[in-house]
Amino acid sequence: MYLKMLQKRRSIRKYQDKEVSGEQIQALLQAALLSPSSRGQRPWQFVLIDQEEVLEELAEAKAGGSSFLAGAEIAIAVAADPEVSDVWVEDCSIAVTHIQMMAEDLGLGSCWIQIRRRQRQNGESSEDYVRKVLALPDRLRVLAVVALGYADEVKEAYELDELNYDKVHYNSYGQEIPN
Repeated sequence: MYLKMLQKRRSIRKYQDKEVSGEQIQALLQAALLSPSSRGQRPWQFVLIDQEEVLEELAEAKAGGSSFLAGAEIAIAVAADPEVSDVWVEDCSIAVTHIQMMAEDLGLGSCWIQIRRRQRQNGESSEDYVRKVLALPDRLRVLAVVALGYADEVKEAYELDELNYDKVHYNSYGQEIPN
């Protein structure tokens, strides 16, 4: 069930040294390409990374929160052309979510690494750095890089009875949903 998968999916930052198969990679890319986008514009571009040295370079993309990319088996960078769609951030966010849910379905771990509006240790824009490492055209904006691989850590699933329903309102803000 999809709800069970949502409960189980957690951000994974430690990966086994185990190859992700070509079939799994194909499924991840298909999930990304099947993502809905505003007005069907599909502004996104995806860069699949499986070279260890490139993953190590990308691990330095942010001042914090990207170092574990060096241990991932693969990664997918998600970028878009803002001239194609003014809601490229939303479209790319949907694509990243689809990648992560497909990874979970395939028995892989994943973690979203935010690149847009982030900086490296030296103050350089994370987007500029990733654009340079991946030889992306200047017109593309980078939203995120998704680290992927077989999980080498175990995290407990979320419990439905622990969900914060205080964040859900009925017909207007502040109104509780009737039982």
